Amino acid sequence: MSTETLNWTAICGVDEILPDTGVCARVDGRHVAVFRVGTEAFHAIDNIDPKSGASVLSRGLVGNLGEQIVVASPLYKNHFDLKTGACLEFPEHSVQAHRVRIEAGRVLVALGA
Repeated sequence: MSTETLNWTAICGVDEILPDTGVCARVDGRHVAVFRVGTEAFHAIDNIDPKSGASVLSRGLVGNLGEQIVVASPLYKNHFDLKTGACLEFPEHSVQAHRVRIEAGRVLVALGA
């Protein structure tokens, strides 16, 4: 899918997300967690923890397991790959990943990967 045909939503300014943390936003009625990894990389996945149904993934701890950059759910500690949304412990609990881009100092998200 071309990035020009996607519906991009401005979430916040780049500097409003501290390195190695996340924020939650509603994009077209969907809860999305947007993460800043280090100072340059941004990722977005669904914010709803599939096991609990709570909108909490943006509050999880960002880190890595080997080569994978992940967030650990604050409730059940399951790890979600920030690039793909895959749940490492329980693949059936995977979430959707979304596109992120930076434009004029703003973080924009488009649903779908």
